[in-house]
Amino acid sequence: MNGLPKLNFPPIRLRARRRDGAVEVWDSLRGIYLVLTPEEWVRQHLIACLVARCGAQPTRIVQEYAVSLNGQPQRADVVVVDDSARPLLLAECKAPHVKIDGRTLAQAVRYNSVLGARYVVLTNGLCHYCCELRDGEYIRLDSFPRLCGV
Repeated sequence: MNGLPKLNFPPIRLRARRRDGAVEVWDSLRGIYLVLTPEEWVRQHLIACLVARCGAQPTRIVQEYAVSLNGQPQRADVVVVDDSARPLLLAECKAPHVKIDGRTLAQAVRYNSVLGARYVVLTNGLCHYCCELRDGEYIRLDSFPRLCGV
């Protein structure tokens, strides 16, 4: 689709349209069309994976979750909340050409210092890093966490 790379996620079906020269995809969670940027390509695949593979309920997935850092408004790309609407998983999505590095982790850790999610996921669609926050330390996981029943 639109010359975007094949990602390291199971394939998904997206509803797309062309508008004003740009490709837009339907975001079923927000009920709107969004411009299909490389980062949005990754985000849509991650959300599908969180639902299909991790058991996240779509109604508990929030995109562009507001985070206030030192009085400055920021936005986490994807947050999955638990039964009590507390953040359970925080995910930062980057475009496929953006390397996941210490800066990406630092960004997610800053956001999570406010949110307190149990899991942190970093992805550019090609490489995924999943961590669990245990006793104040981020422990790398071998796979995406199961979210149903957590």
